[in-house]
Amino acid sequence: MFKRMLSAFGIGGPSVDTVLDSPHVTPGGVVTGQVRIQGGSADAAIDQVVLSLVTRIEIEHGGHESAATGEFHRQLVQQGVRVPSGQLVTVPFELRLPWETPITAVGDSLLHGMAVGVRTELVISGAPDKGDLDPVHVHPLPSQDRVLDAFGQLGFRFRNADVEAGHLYGVRQELGFYQELEFFPPAEFAGRINEVELTFVAGPHDLAVVLEADRRGRFMQAGGDSFGRFQMSHQDAENADWAALIGQWLSEAAQRGGHSAFGNPAFGGYHPGHHGHHGHGRGMGVGGMVAGAAAGVVGGMIMGEMLEEAFEFDGEE
Repeated sequence: MFKRMLSAFGIGGPSVDTVLDSPHVTPGGVVTGQVRIQGGSADAAIDQVVLSLVTRIEIEHGGHESAATGEFHRQLVQQGVRVPSGQLVTVPFELRLPWETPITAVGDSLLHGMAVGVRTELVISGAPDKGDLDPVHVHPLPSQDRVLDAFGQLGFRFRNADVEAGHLYGVRQELGFYQELEFFPPAEFAGRINEVELTFVAGPHDLAVVLEADRRGRFMQAGGDSFGRFQMSHQDAENADWAALIGQWLSEAAQRGGHSAFGNPAFGGYHPGHHGHHGHGRGMGVGGMVAGAAAGVVGGMIMGEMLEEAFEFDGEE
């Protein structure tokens, strides 16, 4: 993003600038680029060049929530780098994102409250020296995009997104957090459903789609929350009729209330997964519902902050 001096060497020491070939990527994809180290007034020796992925995570403890910048992936790029005085040394890299990396961009818009960054760390004499922090825009996989398209077709309106520490019940996760995409329900469910939360848990071969219909707040007396989970291969998810599947689940959730689960046996049966604290748009779909594109439905979308602002509490891990 911008060049930073390496504090371990003091004034006149080398500086580091990490340059990404492209900031746009999908979960499971690869970010490529170069770590550029400009030599200072004297030769310098760097033990390790390390890249990590960080995001903003909400943590619940004692009935209260706090936010922190959490590192969720770390990769050693190179060891034993010598930087001669006044010379530029470039270290190329390929950084693969975990499949469960949160989505931060849909279409041409950034999701409010979401940020993922590549942080450069140089280890000098055994001590880490944090350098560049560069934003990456994580777009949905085609299978995830199909689900978001269905939300737009059904009339959902985007509300907010965040990352919660913890694990989902009944869902296998590699990371210790999950992303919640929050939506206002279609108009016909007003008064029965407060909001619907959508979580994706992707892997190299399949996708879990976890839904929660929130009936809390002024709807509490009508019943609790309703949960559902669909799990299928990415190919099946790209071909599924998500508008019909989600619409049927939502109708059942609105009628039944309370804790229920719904799924389609054709896609792995129905599973009681829920958001508990245990342990590029296409028409009316993504573009219309979230990015405010072809259909003109902005649905409460707010442009995301710059990464430095989103990580203003960086270092409080």
